[in-house]
Amino acid sequence: MLKILGRNNSSNVQKVTWLCGELGIPNEREDYGGAFANTKDEHYLSLNPNSRVPTIIEGDFVLWESNAIVRYLCSKHSKSEMAPADPRDYADADRWMDWQQTTVLPLITPIFWGLVRTPEAERDLAGIEAARKAMIPVLGILENRLEGRDYIMGGRLTMADVPIAIMIYRWLALIQDRPAMPALEAWYARIAARPAFKEHVLDVPLT
Repeated sequence: MLKILGRNNSSNVQKVTWLCGELGIPNEREDYGGAFANTKDEHYLSLNPNSRVPTIIEGDFVLWESNAIVRYLCSKHSKSEMAPADPRDYADADRWMDWQQTTVLPLITPIFWGLVRTPEAERDLAGIEAARKAMIPVLGILENRLEGRDYIMGGRLTMADVPIAIMIYRWLALIQDRPAMPALEAWYARIAARPAFKEHVLDVPLT
């Protein structure tokens, strides 16, 4: 059985737990990281020298990096569906996953840490506001992509949607001062209506 090492309130862990819920992949999860303060234990470091979550264990196979885990599980359990079969479609989905890491995450991080994990009196309001403003044109890229599409790759959920939806949840939950983006909001509503997303993301408090 697949073992997932990582706390359930981590955005990166939620990519994996939500995907497992979508695909019906049996798994066991153990709490690591954050308040559990155990990712620097010798045992964990032997599995993941980065001291981060998540890490998965599948028999003698160990894998870390959340997006790599999503790609692997989609390719293994949902080839031609969650993982597109056509090489160009796969590359297209893959780049949106990278876009989440390289472009969206650096802007969501100061917002999330500033509003959720920093006491109000200690918040860098200027930094939060700068990230909010910078996110708007970035999300305009996603808005343009989603016009006329139910999901990022078209008519069905794929691996491209998983990392980005986790970020958009945080954006919509934390930022009220934002322009309307009808295509993005309709896409997110479809995501939020999925039972596995509700169980593994929406029902877990932002902490």
